[in-house]
Amino acid sequence: MATSFRHRRNPLRLNPKFFIFRRAPGWRCVAFFVSSATLALAIIAPVLRAQATSSMQGPVKVTLDDAIELALKHNHALLAAQTTIQQSEALEVQADLRPNPTLFSDWEYLPLGSPSSQNSRLYPPGEPLSLYLHDNTEADIGLSYLFERGKKRQHRLQAAQDITAQTRSLVADNERTLTFNVASQFIFVQLAESTLELAEKDVKSFQQTTDISEITYKAGGMSEDDFLKIELQLLQYQTDYEQAMMAKDQGLDDLRNMLGYESVPADYDVAGPFDHQPVKGNLEDLQMKALQNRPDLRAAQQGIKAATSQWELQKADGKVDVTGQANYSHVNGINAATVYVSVPLPIFNRNQGNIAQARYAITQLQELEKGTTDQVMTDVHDAYMGVQENDRIIVFYKSKYLDVAEKDREISLFAYQHGAASLLDYLDAERTYRATQLAYRQALASYLTALEQLREAVGTRNLP
Repeated sequence: MATSFRHRRNPLRLNPKFFIFRRAPGWRCVAFFVSSATLALAIIAPVLRAQATSSMQGPVKVTLDDAIELALKHNHALLAAQTTIQQSEALEVQADLRPNPTLFSDWEYLPLGSPSSQNSRLYPPGEPLSLYLHDNTEADIGLSYLFERGKKRQHRLQAAQDITAQTRSLVADNERTLTFNVASQFIFVQLAESTLELAEKDVKSFQQTTDISEITYKAGGMSEDDFLKIELQLLQYQTDYEQAMMAKDQGLDDLRNMLGYESVPADYDVAGPFDHQPVKGNLEDLQMKALQNRPDLRAAQQGIKAATSQWELQKADGKVDVTGQANYSHVNGINAATVYVSVPLPIFNRNQGNIAQARYAITQLQELEKGTTDQVMTDVHDAYMGVQENDRIIVFYKSKYLDVAEKDREISLFAYQHGAASLLDYLDAERTYRATQLAYRQALASYLTALEQLREAVGTRNLP
């Protein structure tokens, strides 16, 4: 008790470590519990903060560039196509291999019975079998190798490398097509989202009109027929909203399938401008750029090179190969070495048919390359014209008709509220405004899709 009293009177003289370890066992349990709780909190806190941050941030927003990047990394059809490059590279390894040498051996004239019983007069007792094997059998061992002439291996390797280069271009063309499909689906989702926003505004705005009309009708200031017409118009807006919601959900699901189902969460959404993006480049420059960038045209050009390599390989296959062989033989007690050289005589088969077929294949691919060039020029021209036409339509709406429709609706509403216009005039103005807004959004989506078609036709997303 005295010690405890002194500790209380002079707390500054205490040794903290001594003080802690002199406490009762119950205190150590409390300290251990506090330490464990602190450690658990330190482990769980980052997880809770991450969940809270995710909750505050909301669903994942994917831009068009993000969507294209995700699709190029995770789309399963494209990943499957990319394996054809590795397969072609593996064939390069196979094409560069040399022929395997052939090892052979034989031992002839082995006895079926005991040689001592057949030739007892020739061999002394005790070793008739070994003498027979040494003097009366023949053993051979040798090695043969095929020496390829005409640089066949080099031509095989070159042909395989040319096919790999063409395969890479074909996969790049698959990427070009996938990029366009993703962009088109992305624009469809943006259109559905924009239509949904318009429908939501229309529902809220017309709901107020309906509520006011109901009050007026109950007060006797409106006929039942007019009130029912307003309610039916509200039904149209509500239906538009539900259809736009369904279109957006389905569009996001289809887009997720293109991006790779596991690459984005289920509650993701799109982000980015849904607006007019003018193109300043002229047709000739875009066509020249397409001739430089289109991977399908590059694949067609590489196909000619690959066919030429096949033609060179077929000509090399027409050269006869030489087989060299060296043998060691043991015959009737005599050791001997033998060297053989085997050369086919190219009298009949000189690979003439395959050489001719490969030459005609070059001509075929040259024509296909010209056709691909024409297709590239046509694609760019058609896409450019589509962009120009849709651009003019967008300008019509933005420069005049959107404002006209909105102003007409405001005037009709004001006139109807002050008794200067009939209900049918007001509802007609509402329908005209809604139809104009929807048509503008459709035209904007058509323009953006035409712009993506132009990017696909040129073979690059970087347009002037």
